[in-house]
Amino acid sequence: MTIRSMTAFASAESTTAWGVLACEMRSVNHRFLEVTTRLPDDLRALEPALRERIGARISRGKVDVSLRFRPNEGSGALQVDRERLAELARLAGELQAQFPGLRTDFSQLLQIPGVVRNEGIDAAALQGEALALLDRVIDEFVAAREREGGKLAEAIIERIDAIALIRGQVREFLPAIREGQRQRLESRLADLPHPVDPGRLEQELVMALQKLDVDEELDRLDAHVAEARRVLKLREAVGRRLDFLLQEFNREANTLGSKSVDSRTSSAAIDLKVLIDQIREQVQNIE
Repeated sequence: MTIRSMTAFASAESTTAWGVLACEMRSVNHRFLEVTTRLPDDLRALEPALRERIGARISRGKVDVSLRFRPNEGSGALQVDRERLAELARLAGELQAQFPGLRTDFSQLLQIPGVVRNEGIDAAALQGEALALLDRVIDEFVAAREREGGKLAEAIIERIDAIALIRGQVREFLPAIREGQRQRLESRLADLPHPVDPGRLEQELVMALQKLDVDEELDRLDAHVAEARRVLKLREAVGRRLDFLLQEFNREANTLGSKSVDSRTSSAAIDLKVLIDQIREQVQNIE
């Protein structure tokens, strides 16, 4: 399995001995798998098998699937089961004594299962044809998801690489930022009216440098970048895993910004958050 988008569409038709079958599948983003079906009466019994087939291939998304059947002209002549109709008439007569106001509507009788049968269609064979068509559409649907997912993965990798580049740049100019902090602190202390104890000077300097120490955050960014690249190669649904990982990315960017005492680290923190938000937009579409 490769990275898949949760947005896709697929359709196909199949000509049978009794008419034309058509199947469509479409999906949009959803936290879990939600399947909505639209089936004709002749194929309503297929719903459990249909859901099982979709669930075996798809793990997330709001999926709408429809099956339509257009019978051949003159095929499938309707037949009335007169014995069942007579049984219903006898039952209605018995109940008339208990319910004097009971009225039987002919159109309602026809809607009772078994009263009207379609003698010209082999129901089992038609259902088999419908399932075969469904399998074809699912194959095309999954392929469409994977094509779109490949584009999403490319966009994510491009931004992951940009995050790695920013992380490297911050590492490069951290020594200069620390040296600048040291010089500013020494200059301020030198301007004081009374001499400062060298021990006190060193203590103040250590405290100031500790406040802007972001080595740990940069190390965690290294780990998150490596994990994101690993996850994008997994052959399973990774959308939720990536979504959680982005929370960790965001935490490091926020900390880098809060510790910043230099325009370069502030700018880097902002750029990281922009990239993280862009990745999140892509991940929302991933299965």
